[in-house]
Amino acid sequence: MNTPSDDLSPVFRALRFAAARHRRQRRKDSEDTPYINHLIAVLGILWETGGVRDPVTLTAAVLHDTIEDTETSRAELEREFGAEVAGLVAEVSDDKTLPKQRRKELQIEQAGTASSRARQLKLADKTANVSDIGMGPPLTWSPERRSEYVDWARQVVDRIRGANPELEAHFDRACAEACRRLAQEGADTA
Repeated sequence: MNTPSDDLSPVFRALRFAAARHRRQRRKDSEDTPYINHLIAVLGILWETGGVRDPVTLTAAVLHDTIEDTETSRAELEREFGAEVAGLVAEVSDDKTLPKQRRKELQIEQAGTASSRARQLKLADKTANVSDIGMGPPLTWSPERRSEYVDWARQVVDRIRGANPELEAHFDRACAEACRRLAQEGADTA
C-alpha cells in the first residue's frame, strides 16, 4: 500500500485545525452531528479499511473540506501543513464559485486523472457520504435525491477504480446497503 510512518503528529495537528475550522458546522444527517465526525470517518476508512499509512494522505483526509467549506485558503494550509498536503486538499476540493451541477460533472470528468492519493481520499469520502445516506439521511432529502446521490457517487468511483481494492469493496458495500435501505423505505410506504 503506502509507506508506513510512525509519526502521526501532522494528523493530530490537522484534527485540531479542522475541529476549529468546522466548529459551528453540522452534517445534514438526521442527528445533526458535528461536522468533525465526517472527517474522522474518512480518516478511519482510509486507515482501517484501506490500510493507508501515508501521513500526507491521512492529514489531507482530515482537512479535505477546509478549502471548500471554511474560510481556509490553500496558502494557509501550505504554511501549516506543507505543499504536499495543501496540494492534495486542493486537488479534491470543488470550486464553489461554479454551480452545483457543474461541480458534480467536473468531479466525474476529472476523477480519472486524479493522483493515487486523491483517488483513495475520494473513495473514502464517497464511502462515508453514501454510508450516511443509508444510515442517517438528511431530513430534507427525498428518496429520489438520495438515490441520485448514490448513482452520482458510483459514477465518480467508477472512474477511479484500481486505486485501492479494499476501499472500492467498502464503497460497493456502502452503496448496496444504502440502496437496500432505500428499497425497504419504498416498500414500507407502498
